[in-house]
Amino acid sequence: MKTLYISDLDGTLLDNNAEITERSKKLLNEFLAKGNYFSVATARTGATVIQMLEGISVNVPVVLMNGVASYDMSEKKYVNIHTFSEKAKEKFLSEVCRHGSPGFLYCIDYDNLSTFYENTNSPNAEIFINEREKKFGKKFTRVNSYTECISNSVVYYSYSDTYEKLRPLYEKTKDIEGIRIEFYRDTYHPDFWYFEVCSENASKYNAVKWLKENYGFEKVVAFGDNLNDLPLFEIADEAYAVKNAKEDVKKHATAVIGRNTEDAVAEFLNKLI
Repeated sequence: MKTLYISDLDGTLLDNNAEITERSKKLLNEFLAKGNYFSVATARTGATVIQMLEGISVNVPVVLMNGVASYDMSEKKYVNIHTFSEKAKEKFLSEVCRHGSPGFLYCIDYDNLSTFYENTNSPNAEIFINEREKKFGKKFTRVNSYTECISNSVVYYSYSDTYEKLRPLYEKTKDIEGIRIEFYRDTYHPDFWYFEVCSENASKYNAVKWLKENYGFEKVVAFGDNLNDLPLFEIADEAYAVKNAKEDVKKHATAVIGRNTEDAVAEFLNKLI
Protein backbone atom coordinates (compact mmCIF):
# COMPACT_ATOMS: atom_id res chain seq x y z
CA MET A 1 0.00 0.00 0.00
CA LYS A 2 1.46 3.34 -1.08
CA THR A 3 1.70 5.36 2.14
CA LEU A 4 2.52 9.00 2.78
CA TYR A 5 4.29 9.70 6.07
CA ILE A 6 3.96 13.39 6.88
CA SER A 7 5.11 15.34 9.93
CA ASP A 8 4.65 18.77 11.42
CA LEU A 9 7.93 20.59 12.08
CA ASP A 10 7.96 22.83 15.18
CA GLY A 11 7.49 20.83 18.34
CA THR A 12 7.34 17.58 16.39
CA LEU A 13 10.19 16.86 13.97
CA LEU A 14 12.29 19.81 15.16
CA ASP A 15 14.04 19.85 18.52
CA ASN A 16 13.72 22.74 20.97
CA ASN A 17 16.37 24.68 19.04
CA ALA A 18 14.09 24.56 15.98
CA GLU A 19 16.46 22.20 14.19
CA ILE A 20 16.38 18.68 12.79
CA THR A 21 19.06 16.73 14.61
CA GLU A 22 21.75 14.85 12.71
CA ARG A 23 20.34 11.57 14.06
CA SER A 24 16.88 12.38 12.72
CA LYS A 25 18.36 13.27 9.33
CA LYS A 26 20.25 9.97 9.22
CA LEU A 27 17.20 7.91 10.17
CA LEU A 28 14.93 9.76 7.74
CA ASN A 29 17.32 9.19 4.84
CA GLU A 30 17.53 5.48 5.72
CA PHE A 31 13.74 5.35 5.72
CA LEU A 32 13.53 7.12 2.35
CA ALA A 33 16.26 4.93 0.85
CA LYS A 34 13.97 1.94 1.42
CA GLY A 35 11.47 3.39 -1.07
CA ASN A 36 9.16 5.08 1.44
CA TYR A 37 7.52 8.49 1.03
CA PHE A 38 8.00 11.34 3.50
CA SER A 39 7.08 15.02 3.66
CA VAL A 40 6.28 17.78 6.15
CA ALA A 41 3.26 20.00 6.82
CA THR A 42 4.07 23.23 8.62
CA ALA A 43 3.05 26.82 9.29
CA ARG A 44 6.49 27.90 8.06
CA THR A 45 7.29 29.23 4.58
CA GLY A 46 9.52 27.70 1.94
CA ALA A 47 12.42 30.03 2.72
CA THR A 48 12.99 28.34 6.08
CA VAL A 49 11.71 24.84 5.31
CA ILE A 50 13.98 24.26 2.31
CA GLN A 51 17.06 25.02 4.41
CA MET A 52 15.80 23.00 7.37
CA LEU A 53 15.35 19.94 5.15
CA GLU A 54 18.72 20.30 3.46
CA GLY A 55 20.43 16.94 3.32
CA ILE A 56 17.16 14.98 3.59
CA SER A 57 15.91 13.34 0.39
CA VAL A 58 12.27 14.45 0.76
CA ASN A 59 10.41 12.94 -2.19
CA VAL A 60 6.93 14.51 -1.89
CA PRO A 61 5.98 18.23 -2.09
CA VAL A 62 6.08 19.91 1.33
CA VAL A 63 2.95 21.59 2.74
CA LEU A 64 3.62 25.21 3.73
CA MET A 65 1.83 27.92 5.70
CA ASN A 66 -0.73 25.50 7.17
CA GLY A 67 -1.82 24.31 3.73
CA VAL A 68 -1.72 27.58 1.80
CA ALA A 69 0.61 26.05 -0.78
CA SER A 70 2.70 22.99 -1.42
CA TYR A 71 6.23 23.27 -2.76
CA ASP A 72 7.94 20.72 -4.97
CA MET A 73 11.55 20.78 -3.80
CA SER A 74 12.85 18.82 -6.79
CA GLU A 75 11.09 21.05 -9.34
CA LYS A 76 11.68 24.18 -7.21
CA LYS A 77 8.17 25.51 -7.70
CA TYR A 78 4.92 26.09 -5.80
CA VAL A 79 1.96 23.82 -6.49
CA ASN A 80 -1.68 23.86 -5.35
CA ILE A 81 -1.77 27.50 -4.16
CA HIS A 82 -4.80 28.94 -2.31
CA THR A 83 -5.16 32.74 -2.48
CA PHE A 84 -7.60 35.08 -0.70
CA SER A 85 -10.67 35.97 -2.72
CA GLU A 86 -10.78 39.65 -3.74
CA LYS A 87 -13.67 40.37 -1.36
CA ALA A 88 -12.04 38.61 1.61
CA LYS A 89 -8.71 40.31 0.90
CA GLU A 90 -10.26 43.80 0.92
CA LYS A 91 -12.23 43.22 4.13
CA PHE A 92 -9.37 41.58 5.99
CA LEU A 93 -6.71 44.13 5.06
CA SER A 94 -9.09 46.91 6.02
CA GLU A 95 -9.46 45.46 9.54
CA VAL A 96 -5.72 44.89 9.89
CA CYS A 97 -5.05 48.53 8.97
CA ARG A 98 -7.62 49.69 11.55
CA HIS A 99 -5.82 47.56 14.13
CA GLY A 100 -2.49 49.32 13.50
CA SER A 101 -1.15 47.05 10.75
CA PRO A 102 0.99 44.64 12.80
CA GLY A 103 2.15 41.27 11.53
CA PHE A 104 3.35 40.00 8.17
CA LEU A 105 1.54 39.61 4.86
CA TYR A 106 2.56 36.91 2.40
CA CYS A 107 1.85 36.97 -1.33
CA ILE A 108 2.69 34.55 -4.15
CA ASP A 109 2.95 36.20 -7.55
CA TYR A 110 4.59 34.63 -10.60
CA ASP A 111 5.74 31.66 -8.50
CA ASN A 112 7.57 33.98 -6.11
CA LEU A 113 6.77 34.40 -2.40
CA SER A 114 7.01 37.96 -1.04
CA THR A 115 6.70 38.99 2.61
CA PHE A 116 5.47 42.48 3.47
CA TYR A 117 5.25 44.38 6.75
CA GLU A 118 4.15 47.87 7.71
CA ASN A 119 5.75 48.23 11.16
CA THR A 120 7.54 46.31 13.90
CA ASN A 121 5.30 47.41 16.76
CA SER A 122 4.57 43.88 17.97
CA PRO A 123 7.29 42.57 20.34
CA ASN A 124 8.27 39.58 18.21
CA ALA A 125 8.39 41.40 14.87
CA GLU A 126 12.00 42.63 14.86
CA ILE A 127 13.21 39.35 16.38
CA PHE A 128 11.35 37.45 13.64
CA ILE A 129 12.81 39.59 10.85
CA ASN A 130 16.38 39.48 12.21
CA GLU A 131 16.31 35.72 12.76
CA ARG A 132 14.84 34.90 9.35
CA GLU A 133 17.18 37.28 7.51
CA LYS A 134 20.31 36.11 9.32
CA LYS A 135 19.60 32.39 9.52
CA PHE A 136 17.65 31.76 6.33
CA GLY A 137 18.38 34.74 4.08
CA LYS A 138 14.68 35.57 3.90
CA LYS A 139 13.71 38.97 2.46
CA PHE A 140 11.12 41.34 3.92
CA THR A 141 9.65 44.39 2.18
CA ARG A 142 8.40 47.34 4.19
CA VAL A 143 5.32 49.16 2.85
CA ASN A 144 3.65 52.38 3.95
CA SER A 145 0.30 50.61 4.08
CA TYR A 146 -1.00 47.11 3.39
CA THR A 147 -3.35 48.75 0.91
CA GLU A 148 -0.33 48.82 -1.40
CA CYS A 149 -0.64 45.03 -1.60
CA ILE A 150 -4.25 45.01 -2.76
CA SER A 151 -3.28 43.95 -6.29
CA ASN A 152 -1.04 41.13 -5.07
CA SER A 153 -2.15 37.53 -4.68
CA VAL A 154 -2.44 37.39 -0.88
CA VAL A 155 -2.08 33.88 0.52
CA TYR A 156 -1.28 34.24 4.23
CA TYR A 157 -1.08 36.59 7.20
CA SER A 158 0.75 35.95 10.48
CA TYR A 159 0.83 37.98 13.68
CA SER A 160 2.48 36.96 16.97
CA ASP A 161 1.76 38.75 20.25
CA THR A 162 0.09 38.25 23.62
CA TYR A 163 -3.39 36.76 23.73
CA GLU A 164 -4.82 40.09 24.91
CA LYS A 165 -3.33 41.95 21.93
CA LEU A 166 -4.43 39.36 19.38
CA ARG A 167 -7.96 38.76 20.60
CA PRO A 168 -9.52 42.06 19.36
CA LEU A 169 -8.30 41.49 15.79
CA TYR A 170 -9.46 37.89 15.94
CA GLU A 171 -12.95 38.95 17.02
CA LYS A 172 -13.15 41.53 14.21
CA THR A 173 -12.06 39.14 11.48
CA LYS A 174 -13.22 35.65 12.48
CA ASP A 175 -16.53 35.95 10.60
CA ILE A 176 -15.14 37.35 7.34
CA GLU A 177 -16.40 35.07 4.60
CA GLY A 178 -13.72 33.31 2.60
CA ILE A 179 -10.93 33.11 5.20
CA ARG A 180 -9.86 30.62 7.86
CA ILE A 181 -8.06 31.60 11.08
CA GLU A 182 -5.65 29.59 13.25
CA PHE A 183 -5.33 31.02 16.77
CA TYR A 184 -2.97 29.09 19.06
CA ARG A 185 -0.18 29.35 21.65
CA ASP A 186 3.44 29.70 20.46
CA THR A 187 5.40 26.44 20.77
CA TYR A 188 8.62 28.14 21.89
CA HIS A 189 7.29 31.14 23.85
CA PRO A 190 4.17 30.19 25.86
CA ASP A 191 3.43 33.82 26.78
CA PHE A 192 2.75 34.53 23.10
CA TRP A 193 0.12 33.33 20.65
CA TYR A 194 -0.09 33.04 16.87
CA PHE A 195 -2.85 34.53 14.75
CA GLU A 196 -2.62 33.08 11.24
CA VAL A 197 -5.02 33.68 8.37
CA CYS A 198 -5.46 32.05 4.98
CA SER A 199 -8.10 31.19 2.41
CA GLU A 200 -10.97 29.06 3.67
CA ASN A 201 -9.82 26.42 1.16
CA ALA A 202 -6.32 26.25 2.60
CA SER A 203 -5.69 23.70 5.33
CA LYS A 204 -3.36 20.84 6.10
CA TYR A 205 -6.37 18.58 5.50
CA ASN A 206 -6.99 19.84 1.95
CA ALA A 207 -3.29 19.97 1.12
CA VAL A 208 -2.78 16.33 2.09
CA LYS A 209 -6.00 15.37 0.30
CA TRP A 210 -4.54 16.97 -2.84
CA LEU A 211 -1.28 15.05 -2.39
CA LYS A 212 -3.22 11.78 -2.03
CA GLU A 213 -5.22 12.41 -5.19
CA ASN A 214 -2.29 13.60 -7.29
CA TYR A 215 0.42 11.21 -6.13
CA GLY A 216 -1.63 8.06 -5.69
CA PHE A 217 -1.29 7.59 -1.95
CA GLU A 218 -3.68 5.06 -0.42
CA LYS A 219 -2.81 5.73 3.22
CA VAL A 220 -1.60 8.68 5.31
CA VAL A 221 0.36 8.47 8.57
CA ALA A 222 0.75 11.85 10.31
CA PHE A 223 2.72 13.30 13.23
CA GLY A 224 1.98 16.51 15.17
CA ASP A 225 1.92 18.40 18.45
CA ASN A 226 -0.22 21.56 18.24
CA LEU A 227 -3.81 22.54 17.54
CA ASN A 228 -3.06 23.50 13.94
CA ASP A 229 -2.19 19.84 13.37
CA LEU A 230 -5.74 18.63 14.03
CA PRO A 231 -6.77 19.04 10.35
CA LEU A 232 -3.71 16.92 9.48
CA PHE A 233 -4.83 14.27 11.96
CA GLU A 234 -8.34 14.34 10.49
CA ILE A 235 -7.15 13.34 7.01
CA ALA A 236 -4.72 10.72 8.34
CA ASP A 237 -5.45 7.00 8.66
CA GLU A 238 -3.04 6.92 11.58
CA ALA A 239 -2.09 10.00 13.62
CA TYR A 240 0.69 10.11 16.21
CA ALA A 241 1.16 12.86 18.78
CA VAL A 242 4.57 13.46 20.32
CA LYS A 243 4.71 13.25 24.10
CA ASN A 244 5.10 17.04 24.41
CA ALA A 245 1.92 17.67 22.35
CA LYS A 246 -1.13 19.60 23.58
CA GLU A 247 -3.60 17.42 25.44
CA ASP A 248 -6.33 18.08 22.85
CA VAL A 249 -3.98 16.81 20.15
CA LYS A 250 -3.20 13.65 22.11
CA LYS A 251 -6.95 12.97 22.43
CA HIS A 252 -7.24 12.84 18.64
CA ALA A 253 -4.16 10.67 18.14
CA THR A 254 -3.94 6.98 17.32
CA ALA A 255 -1.15 6.82 19.90
CA VAL A 256 1.44 8.97 21.66
CA ILE A 257 5.12 8.50 20.82
CA GLY A 258 8.29 10.01 22.34
CA ARG A 259 9.20 13.68 22.65
CA ASN A 260 10.38 15.95 19.85
CA THR A 261 13.71 16.19 21.75
CA GLU A 262 14.10 12.41 21.46
CA ASP A 263 13.97 12.17 17.63
CA ALA A 264 10.58 10.56 18.16
CA VAL A 265 9.29 10.79 14.57
CA ALA A 266 12.49 9.49 12.99
CA GLU A 267 12.79 6.75 15.60
CA PHE A 268 9.18 5.68 14.93
CA LEU A 269 9.84 5.46 11.18
CA ASN A 270 13.11 3.61 11.77
CA LYS A 271 11.23 0.88 13.63
CA LEU A 272 9.04 0.35 10.58
CA ILE A 273 12.08 -0.73 8.53
